[in-house]
Amino acid sequence: MTSSDILHRFANLKVWQSGDLRAPHKPLLVLLALGLYSRGIRVVSFSDYEAKLSELLREFAPQRRTLYPEMPFVRLRNDNVWQLSTNAGDAPDIRNDSTKTELRKRGATGQFSDEVRNLFERDPNSLSEVARLLLSAHFPESIHGDILDAVGLALDDSAQRTGRRRDPNFRSEVLMAYQYRCALCNLDLRIANMTIGLEAAHIKWHQFEGPDVVANGVALCCMHHKLFDIGAFTLSDDRRVLVSDKAHGTQQFEEILLRHHGGQMNSPVRTEHHPARDFVAWHRAEVFKGHARPV
Repeated sequence: MTSSDILHRFANLKVWQSGDLRAPHKPLLVLLALGLYSRGIRVVSFSDYEAKLSELLREFAPQRRTLYPEMPFVRLRNDNVWQLSTNAGDAPDIRNDSTKTELRKRGATGQFSDEVRNLFERDPNSLSEVARLLLSAHFPESIHGDILDAVGLALDDSAQRTGRRRDPNFRSEVLMAYQYRCALCNLDLRIANMTIGLEAAHIKWHQFEGPDVVANGVALCCMHHKLFDIGAFTLSDDRRVLVSDKAHGTQQFEEILLRHHGGQMNSPVRTEHHPARDFVAWHRAEVFKGHARPV
């Protein structure tokens, strides 16, 4: 079995189709399993990860009245990349229509097939290749980062060099601390219960040993996150917004950024979640461009 043969299997997952309706259940399960695999977790217990898979389906799959995490968990084995076991050992008798209750009762677990695991051990880069393949095939690029954060999978070169992986709980913990609104503009946009356009920004970047802790995070809308990461604004030690004298623009610049200059950034309720001074100082020294405008 060659690497290209196995990648071909992932590229041709048997995904339910009806016209142009989406059903990314199997790709999301594979991405979750890849994130776990990258952190040394080879065996995926249905009981342990049912809630996480349901969360992924709720956020990144089409809205449905009922979630069915058991379907991809069982049916992925039909693609010859996944194998199932129960408390009694191998589970050839688990049917495609097995219920959540049955999987829990029998202690069902899943893991990548022997061929897939051998490929990952032989060529660690193939894990990222599978992830990129699935992301490109099933999701728009604008949410690739959100999905990777949600499953705790890092594909960037720095993570490969350092061996550090993103904490899959970082985003949810930061957004919860900031009450699901942008710390600058108070954006709080949702579709049903899904937060839209809100991201967890690292103050000290992950690529430079910034930890995945709430005190190193701030909830920002996607626009302010981008501006923060390119150094258009930073924070003072007392969490006031400082806009760079290098940043400029027309009326939109005033509305989007300049009007926040000198103002107090929203902060979490709990003091221990406030941006830590060391991380803020790093951002001012290493990311912020130019000098702060006069307040």
